[in-house]
Amino acid sequence: MERGAGLSSTSTPLASAHDLVMLDLDGVVYVGPDAVPHAVAAIGGLSTPVSFLTNNATRSATEVADHLRSFGLDLQDDAVVTAGQVVADLVLREVGDGAHVLLAGADGMRSALEERGLVVVTSAEDAPRAVVQGGVIDVRWSELAEASFAVSAGVPWFASNPDTTFPTPRGLAPGNGAFVQAVAMATGQEPVVAGKPSLPIFDEARRRTGATRPVMVGDRIDTDVEGALAAGIDAMAVLTGVTTLAHLIELAAGQRPSYVAADLRGLGESHPEVVVEDSRATCGDAVATMTDGQISVTGVEPDSVPGLRALVALAWQTRDRGSAVSVGNVRMGA
Repeated sequence: MERGAGLSSTSTPLASAHDLVMLDLDGVVYVGPDAVPHAVAAIGGLSTPVSFLTNNATRSATEVADHLRSFGLDLQDDAVVTAGQVVADLVLREVGDGAHVLLAGADGMRSALEERGLVVVTSAEDAPRAVVQGGVIDVRWSELAEASFAVSAGVPWFASNPDTTFPTPRGLAPGNGAFVQAVAMATGQEPVVAGKPSLPIFDEARRRTGATRPVMVGDRIDTDVEGALAAGIDAMAVLTGVTTLAHLIELAAGQRPSYVAADLRGLGESHPEVVVEDSRATCGDAVATMTDGQISVTGVEPDSVPGLRALVALAWQTRDRGSAVSVGNVRMGA
């Protein structure tokens, strides 16, 4: 099946059908300081190599790797690909070593720029040759104002990522994309973006690993799944972060992930074929039934891989026929 049109299937564990697992971090592996339930065990049980792709440029790759190692995961620093690293590489190619770069962002973004020999400045009057936004911790209005002054003057503008929110233990907080939109509204311009859904971060992960058949796992349709589709990569959406089941079933053809799972345990499971007939879908022992616009699942736990696949496939086909869909009282989660 063409990527984005609907669910694909695999008779073997999903991870073993690919030569690299690309994992988003916020909302997939951890939320704030804490690991997402089942994530560490699921990652530790993989034999397929793993790259961790994060749009969050607040921290350096080493700091992110240390966070992951604190959970007991075994990885090298270069397994972490940050949008901050990737945007710093783009800027270096654009302006050259030693150039002044105006940063409206966090320390992790500053580190990535300085590691590449770029000089971080804080004012549009410091003759910057590029403007960079990345990371949101302690970003001040004055930084956004200076970035706007420079962008309005024609200085090339780069952003680590477009995420308008990111998950925290207390709920969704403004992401880098919210600050990018502030500068865009002030200037009428749009930046070059390095992180998902743009291709450079996927290209960097493949370059480091030599992978040719990766799968991307994420909690955001607009970045993780959309970016994977654009890069020609299979995607699995999980429900541990931003995307909810209600959001998932509303996706139009062309936006849909190839695989769905409640959490990262889906990487270690096969994803059986789904058969949809009128108001009924079956996937292994799972049976999803449509009654008066509501879908219910029987035969398995509704948050199992077969249960979720049957539910989602039936919802998508129903929506494609022009009918409304509700998930009723189906409960999702760990």
